[in-house]
Parts: sequence; C-alpha cells; structure tokens
Amino acid sequence: MRRLLTVTVTGLAAAPLAPAMAADLNVKVEIPRLNVAEYHRPYVAMWIERADQSPVSTLAVWYDAKNKEGEGTKWLKDMRQWWRKAGRDMQMPADGISGATRAPGEHALTFTDGKAPLGKLPAGDYQLVVEAAREVGGRELVRVPFAWPPKAAQTARAKGEHELGGVTVDLKP
Repeated sequence: MRRLLTVTVTGLAAAPLAPAMAADLNVKVEIPRLNVAEYHRPYVAMWIERADQSPVSTLAVWYDAKNKEGEGTKWLKDMRQWWRKAGRDMQMPADGISGATRAPGEHALTFTDGKAPLGKLPAGDYQLVVEAAREVGGRELVRVPFAWPPKAAQTARAKGEHELGGVTVDLKP
C-alpha cells in the first residue's frame, strides 16, 4: 500500500499545471494620407466603453507630447468624446497609454486580458472607440462593437470617412 501511495503522490506532483491563457485584443488603426495644403498629424484616443457608452478603459492617446512646455496637452480636449468621458480626469503623459502622434499608415497595438491598460475586462458587450482630431482639419469617431471574452477568434471592422481609415479589432481567446 505504501508503494501505491507513493506512486499516486508522485504522479500528481509531476502533472504539469495548465497555464491560464489570457485573451488578446489586437487593434489596427489606419491613419489615411490626406492631400491637403497644411497637414498635421492627428491626435488619436482609443478606449473601450460598455454598450451604454459608459467608459471602461483608455487604451491609447497619441498627441504632441514634445510640444514646448507641455502645450500639446491643451489640444487633447479637441477629441471631445474621449475628453468628456475620460480625458479630463487623466494626467498626461500617462505611462503605457500616451505616446507621440503617428504618421499616415496602419498602426497595430495588442492588449492582453489582465494587463494594463486593458485590465481584467468582465464578460459583456463592448465597443472599441477611436477618435481623431487634426489641427486645420476635422475630427472623426469610429466605433467597433465586440463581445468579451472571445470564445473563438473573431474580427470586427469599421471604416472612417476622412480622418480615420479602417479600424480592425481581432479577438483571440
């Protein structure tokens, strides 16, 4: 009996623990190349909100962080929706969230469940919201609905009309 007990305990101890897999939210945002006389890179804010449009988490804010004496922050309020919902309560620069404006092209970001800035997102229906505002230009807001956590790989897309191009959300369980 002692031998059987030893084998059983050894077998349990040697069994590897299955690692908990964290879901990923992969985002691609296209900033279109505009043919205008005076082009300025847009300020962009990305956040998640619930189906009722209440904010959950700011994922990224791209702005002119190197503007002399922090003057780049005074234009953050031009991203009106984000500013009203979350921006006015944030201190910039925000570690892991804020960064420089981006040139035209496609930009990819990955957010992992349980890690900042996404955090531990409860199950439910959400929207990824991307808002862009450009000096001597316009502003635009694009919403991409998704369900969390993903049960299988999913892709959702939306397209802007002028300040934003395609916005793609890829969910991986």
